[in-house]
Amino acid sequence: MVGVYLSGTGNTKHCVEKLVKLLDLSAECFPLEHSDIIKILKKHDTIVLGYPTQFSNAPFMVRDFIKTNSSLWNGKKVFCVNTMGLFSGDGTGCTARILRKYGAVILGGLQLKMPDSVCDSKLLKKSIEENKLLVKAAGKRIEEVAKQIQLGKYPREGLSFIAQIKGLFGQRLWFYHKTTNYTDKLKISNLCIGCGLCSKNCPMGNIKIENNKATAGSKCTMCYRCVSLCPKQAVTLLGERVYEQCRFKKYI
Repeated sequence: MVGVYLSGTGNTKHCVEKLVKLLDLSAECFPLEHSDIIKILKKHDTIVLGYPTQFSNAPFMVRDFIKTNSSLWNGKKVFCVNTMGLFSGDGTGCTARILRKYGAVILGGLQLKMPDSVCDSKLLKKSIEENKLLVKAAGKRIEEVAKQIQLGKYPREGLSFIAQIKGLFGQRLWFYHKTTNYTDKLKISNLCIGCGLCSKNCPMGNIKIENNKATAGSKCTMCYRCVSLCPKQAVTLLGERVYEQCRFKKYI
């Protein structure tokens, strides 16, 4: 077994690592952008794949990775883990349907409510104490699911046709243009001091430092890693200013 994840602020990383360790103490977890991720995945038959929901869809980076490496999935057993700020619909189903097309066996799906990671929007903001309770509840749910899986019972959250309809009409249909590709909407203000933290941590290599200032390209996967890390709050994506830098470590 191996865990693999896309995680911008640490929510999904935590959930995948916790579940995988409960199932197999010797198993390892890796970020999707790891330089040897293809070799790593080829070695394992069972994969726990985790990612955050974006407008009731899986991040384009995740879907693109699956399609680009289509031959990798045949016969692989995959358990999908999806984290969400409020609503997911069929967050796990979005990747499960693609994986099935390439021959993967979908073991099940788990959708976990975690602290919101969208730093430049007030919409889902909660207090630190409220977010701590979310993390605690998610942790208990992961422990319950691990026990179920050890008994051979996999949850199938987000994998049903009803969930697909909920995801489609709940958000995806209205915001589909935001998740059809990578985005070029990442904004870096004059507050930037060119420290390079965003560039070093971008999973897509989408940010470069030129003339002591960060510049963004057109392959942003909306993970919010750079927005949450910037020491000067100079980076925004959906909004125009940073309201809170949402890092998972704040809530533990």
